Amino acid sequence: MSDVLIYLDPGSPLNLQEQIRQKLVDGILSGALPPGHKLPSSRKLSRQLEVARNTVVVAYQQLIAEGYLVSRSRSGIFVNEEMLETRVGYSGSTVPTSEADSAAWKKRTRRPIMAVPAVAQDLPNWSRYPFPFIDGQFDASLFPLTEWREASRLALSIADVKDWSTGAGDADDAMLIDEIRAKILTRRGIQAKSDQILITMGTQNSLYLISHLLADHSVTTGIEEPGNSEMRALLRHNSARVIPLPVDDEGIVVDTKLRQCDLVYVTPSHQIPTAVLMTPARREALLRAAARHDFVLVEDDYECEINYLDKPQPALRSMDESGRVIYVGSLSKVLAPGIRLGFIVADAPFIRRARALRRTVMNHPPRNNQRTAAFFLSLGHYDALMMRLGRILQERRMALRDALNWMRGVPMEISPEVGGTTYWVRTPDDFDIDAFAHAAAQRGVLIEPVRHYYANEQDAENCFRMGVTSLPVDQIRPGVTRLVEVIRSQVREQVEHLTTSTGDWLKGDKLFDTLSGAAILMREVDGAPCTIKYHADGTMTGVLGFANEEQDKGRWRTDEERFYRQWSRWNYGEEKGYSIVIDGDQIKFFNEDGQIVDSGLILRTVDKKINDDKDLPAWSITKQATGPM
Repeated sequence: MSDVLIYLDPGSPLNLQEQIRQKLVDGILSGALPPGHKLPSSRKLSRQLEVARNTVVVAYQQLIAEGYLVSRSRSGIFVNEEMLETRVGYSGSTVPTSEADSAAWKKRTRRPIMAVPAVAQDLPNWSRYPFPFIDGQFDASLFPLTEWREASRLALSIADVKDWSTGAGDADDAMLIDEIRAKILTRRGIQAKSDQILITMGTQNSLYLISHLLADHSVTTGIEEPGNSEMRALLRHNSARVIPLPVDDEGIVVDTKLRQCDLVYVTPSHQIPTAVLMTPARREALLRAAARHDFVLVEDDYECEINYLDKPQPALRSMDESGRVIYVGSLSKVLAPGIRLGFIVADAPFIRRARALRRTVMNHPPRNNQRTAAFFLSLGHYDALMMRLGRILQERRMALRDALNWMRGVPMEISPEVGGTTYWVRTPDDFDIDAFAHAAAQRGVLIEPVRHYYANEQDAENCFRMGVTSLPVDQIRPGVTRLVEVIRSQVREQVEHLTTSTGDWLKGDKLFDTLSGAAILMREVDGAPCTIKYHADGTMTGVLGFANEEQDKGRWRTDEERFYRQWSRWNYGEEKGYSIVIDGDQIKFFNEDGQIVDSGLILRTVDKKINDDKDLPAWSITKQATGPM
């Protein structure tokens, strides 16, 4: 008899008895504890593991009851020799695959593997990075654990188990269908009958079924450019012709390219990947084009529930009068990827065909999970979760905007504020995004380059994406600070630095006199206009936004060399110092390293408008002032 080496993890969600059972079962099935092997006594193992003897006794008793172990009178406890007899050819080792074997299987495989580009969120260890600005990754702190446990408990009642476990054929859980109709679709303005809804294993499964049914070599499909690379791969996998359809700040562009299409895939709620929200006018135009040119629309309602800045727009499906919109929704996006539940809403004939295809693949998603989700919806937990997620993700996204805005002096601008969980960050054409992403990862910051979202990567904008689903709000500012340090090191030779020949370098009394009573017109990193007035008494006022929706006050001062300002709320309420240069009508701010960090248009006190106590109209300078981009 040899000692059994077992490591008990204090951080494991399993209790000590469950961990002992798990380790022993693993040892038996892997061959580490061979048939007939004698185990240490409960007293000895408990001393070895430093646990109560009764914990080991109960674990042994359970494994004896399950047939893994046998107890022999006056001899001890042994691994059951009959346990592995039913495991044909079982071996604890893995037979290595040779290159010849790999080539043989490649030859036998009749359809190529879909080539979906590897991206940052595919990193298996992304959560080990301190600052993962990666969208769509699961944040366990947001999971409604108590509420999901309650729903799970109800789904495991005797009556419910009998109901979902004896469901007919490929039918979905009727309770979940009804709850989706009442609790989710009505929020999107969609009216649907039970036979118009199909439960799937999430969005990817929905898109697989749709593309398999509707796309082949004879079909021309349109997809947003940039757009969902996984959907593009699915369409190409089915031999469809794929044409890129441009996207602007109102969503997909409705133009003559649509005439070629039999099928068009769109993400109107928050466009993948730019997060643009499709306007009502553009939605109506797209539906008119679909009717006129007779093509089908696949509406992936990505992040439809996480829109906290604008009045929610109705789904295309709710506006569709001809039955040509197939709607794709998901519970996985708001609960957890592991839930793997989504749904398709379409006319009943299409749903019947999709159900038949689903039957050949997996029959139906597990009905116990469906029933749990149904209870989660029926008890009001879903609506409460949406409110909580909206508040938390809004706080995170605004914190990311503010961090990027106050860490100025880097050549970037972000997409307009429309809600959601990501920002699309634009950089100059000569900025090396891949090198930057690699350097940032080495500093613990993950961002997502966007080249793979384009049909032709050579046409890609020089952008990257930053998301906020994966990290708490208090990590956003430190992460952006580190990211900006990397950017500044990358562009050190490309941006302006303070020198003796840099415009009119203001110092001493001239610095104070120039700023006293002046107004600075600037543009924020998200394109919003900002007006700052520096009053002669050392106070300052600022208005931000196209409708002056944000305002703040603070104080400013100068010394012999530098200018200092401190807001009450903006810029984290911290005092910041700058060297100031006037270059024509431009005022430039340089940090302590002599690198430009901000710029704007200066209006002097000789302009009579400056002496008016009223706030300057921020909307009037939208195109006038720019930062160092």
